[in-house]
Amino acid sequence: MFKSIPLFLFLIITSVLPAQQLAVLQYGGGGDWYSNPTALPNLVKFCNEQIDTTLDEKTETVTPRDVELYDFPFIHMTGHGNVFFSEEDTMNLRDYLVSGGFLHIDDNYGMDEYLRKEIVKIFPDIELKELPVDHPIFSSHFKFPQGLPKIHEHDNGRPQAFGITYEGRLVLLYTFESDLGDGWENPEIHNDPQEVRLKALRMGANIVKFVFEN
Repeated sequence: MFKSIPLFLFLIITSVLPAQQLAVLQYGGGGDWYSNPTALPNLVKFCNEQIDTTLDEKTETVTPRDVELYDFPFIHMTGHGNVFFSEEDTMNLRDYLVSGGFLHIDDNYGMDEYLRKEIVKIFPDIELKELPVDHPIFSSHFKFPQGLPKIHEHDNGRPQAFGITYEGRLVLLYTFESDLGDGWENPEIHNDPQEVRLKALRMGANIVKFVFEN
């Protein structure tokens, strides 16, 4: 197990130790957990260039049952369809999160109705709450005074960021009606304007910086 550490200390440690990696969560239920394969590597590269992290640009894949889950300070999860966590999955994910881990879930459109009941299984005693626009995650490096940016349009809904806070620490972030991951992907995949991709990458960098500072 590990505990979260300030970014400056993280940078000192990683100057003498192998660079830490971020990982994608492979979950059950049949949803396409593997969507947006270029997203997380691109975000890592952007963070190393723009906010001075020294993360390994090779990202990994991990399941909720893997003991290796605890090797990753930041886990990213996305997809369009069904999500299911077994009892073992929920227990291990909860242990991971309360021990210092962080899970970012980005709805790639279509997973919301399945996801919310699975989050309740992980934290039945903590409500998933929308983060206010003045939450520090929206200003940890780049400034987003209106909160979560809109990257792709789906149902004409406003972008929302929801969180689970455990003992004063944000351990789970769920971004909805935004589609950050699409904005992190290679530019030729969605043909988004550069300013849209930049918004997505900057918000992603804010999330990464916030995680390592808190």
